[in-house]
Amino acid sequence: MRSMNIAATGMLAQQLNVEVISNNIANMNTTGFKRQRAEFQDLIYQNLERPGATTSDSGTIDPTGVQVGYGVKTGSVYRIAEQGSLTRTDNKYDMAINGRGYFQILLPDGRTAYTRAGNFSSSPTGQIVTGEGYILQPEIQIPDGALDFSISPSGQVQAVLSGQTAPQDLGQITLASFVNPAGLEALGDNLLVETAASGPATIGNPTGPGLGSINQNYVEASNVNPVFEISALIIAQRAYEMNSKVINATDEMMQATSQVLR
Repeated sequence: MRSMNIAATGMLAQQLNVEVISNNIANMNTTGFKRQRAEFQDLIYQNLERPGATTSDSGTIDPTGVQVGYGVKTGSVYRIAEQGSLTRTDNKYDMAINGRGYFQILLPDGRTAYTRAGNFSSSPTGQIVTGEGYILQPEIQIPDGALDFSISPSGQVQAVLSGQTAPQDLGQITLASFVNPAGLEALGDNLLVETAASGPATIGNPTGPGLGSINQNYVEASNVNPVFEISALIIAQRAYEMNSKVINATDEMMQATSQVLR
């Protein structure tokens, strides 16, 4: 009986669905986290009677046919790049992107990673770095003894130095954008890397065409909606239970058949 295998594919699909939902809920308070959604597709069908097949010598055709599906499979796990809310931190190193774009991070192996998490800190030499010490690109270094520094919405960094009245330009923060940001590969630590699916990065200044602005003293919260995730979790749980009942019902039917054949 096909129904046992079909229901098993349904249970596996809902198991993955619950795993995606649980990861979303676990990262509710992760800075810059983007929630994911599992998407599914039906499997191939067996044509017991093909739709449109001729059913008589007079040329009549079968209007619907008889097709039996073999279950469900995972189509993709899609990352939703919806804007998260901005939370004020009053930490001058913190930055939030209001709109499209990603910060660029230099990895130890020389690759460039991308992130929406703007909870930055200072290195011992004054560079703006992530919590793991990875350097923000382009590199910005706050001079030792700077009285204050500011980051404009367009990404220009200026510092007030001791003995000077006019602020000094320290550099320009740029952002990266992608045609298909859902195609970026997640590395963990709030970092993403470019893939063939995402397309190459397009670099530009904040507030430029297709890019958001930078808000200093803020971080972007995750875009996880706990009410939505709990509702999705209940639906996935019910679907899993229903598929398990199909397996139980199929097993009972097979037992009845074996008793008849004895």
